[in-house]
Amino acid sequence: MFDTPFETQDDRFRRELDDDAGGEDVVVVEQSEPGEEAHPRRRRLWLALAALAVVAALSWLVFGGDDAPAAAPPVPVVSVATPLQLEITEWDEFIGRFEASRSVEVRPRVSGQITAVHFTDGQYVRAGAPLFTIDARPYRASLAEAQARVASASAALALDRSNLARAQRLVEEDAVAATEIDRLQAEVRANEAALAAAQALVRLRALDVEFTSVRAPISGRISDRRIDAGNLVSGGSGDGATLLTTINAVDPIHFSFEGSEALFLKARREGLETSAAVEIRLADESDYRWQGTLDFTDNQIDPQSGTIRARAVIANPDGFLASGLFGNMRMSTGGTTMALLVPDTAVQTDQTRKLLLVVDAEGTVATREVELGPLVNGLRVIRSGIEPTDRVVIQGVQMAMPGQKVRAETGQITAPEAAPQAASAPVAAAASSATLSRVTAAN
Repeated sequence: MFDTPFETQDDRFRRELDDDAGGEDVVVVEQSEPGEEAHPRRRRLWLALAALAVVAALSWLVFGGDDAPAAAPPVPVVSVATPLQLEITEWDEFIGRFEASRSVEVRPRVSGQITAVHFTDGQYVRAGAPLFTIDARPYRASLAEAQARVASASAALALDRSNLARAQRLVEEDAVAATEIDRLQAEVRANEAALAAAQALVRLRALDVEFTSVRAPISGRISDRRIDAGNLVSGGSGDGATLLTTINAVDPIHFSFEGSEALFLKARREGLETSAAVEIRLADESDYRWQGTLDFTDNQIDPQSGTIRARAVIANPDGFLASGLFGNMRMSTGGTTMALLVPDTAVQTDQTRKLLLVVDAEGTVATREVELGPLVNGLRVIRSGIEPTDRVVIQGVQMAMPGQKVRAETGQITAPEAAPQAASAPVAAAASSATLSRVTAAN
């Protein structure tokens, strides 16, 4: 074999033994040094330490280095606006029903048989229009009898007056006693009274004939007939007479409602017991289109319910409103007043408190505890707690936190086109609704 630069001393030793043996098989037992078995373990240990060092270096570069700080969160963007200032009219709201201003039960004054009906059920009738006709023949006969008694009484009176005049001429000649004159004068007076009674009976019998035509006592909407032609009816007064139909006056019409004791005291102190303006909307209406005035307040408060009965009168020339209709009424209670309004979505709730978020000049968010009024077409009346110059957060409320810096963008609160629904009163009971008078200030 040739010597190579890569041969070790052990290799050369083995080669020399092979040459000395002359080809004989020689078994050489190699003994390994004690440190050769631990060498692979030391290599794995150094590799692990190096890996840990690399991981530590990367961690320091990523998390602990001064050259790469953590990115700050972006500043929230919100929209702010000053409260909208409006002039509103204060109202109090009530619930009630319409009632006929007059209601009449039509009953006959005389008894007899119904011979004709002159109206259609449910129609509008004028005062004096004929409704029913009762057989008048018996009453015309009674009238004729009374007229005959008048004629008889007139003839007897004429005879007595003639006798008295003749006797008075004979008194001057002492041909007739004074007592005879007195008797004749008494007969004249008696016959005069009999004639007056007969004439009164004629008028009574004439009324009976007139009452055989039952006429509408008032103008209004008539109900259905309770008696058809051909039936006998009883006349007279009170509940003993037969009920023929009913009539309700519809123009004007009344609206009856009940108010609380607090609202009654408020109205009395403000001098609104009568003639206060009212507006009413029906169950299927969204606006208050019916106008009227308060015309009656009861003289006592119900001790059981603590309410007082009141009534308003409403013009109803076309007869659209009917007795029994349900309605919501609002009554003007305090003229006009200034109010601050913000979007209802800007109001936050903290248990029982109502809050608004405002932004100061430095862009820091703060809270204001407010007292709310009613809702006005998406805008909420703020009775107290903010100033007209406060910048209220109207959009982005969920991103604004008290004490946090924000970037405020100027927004605008739009005035409602329809009438606001509420306002407040500083004393006594608070008003429950309002109408917009005019916009006096805007953002």
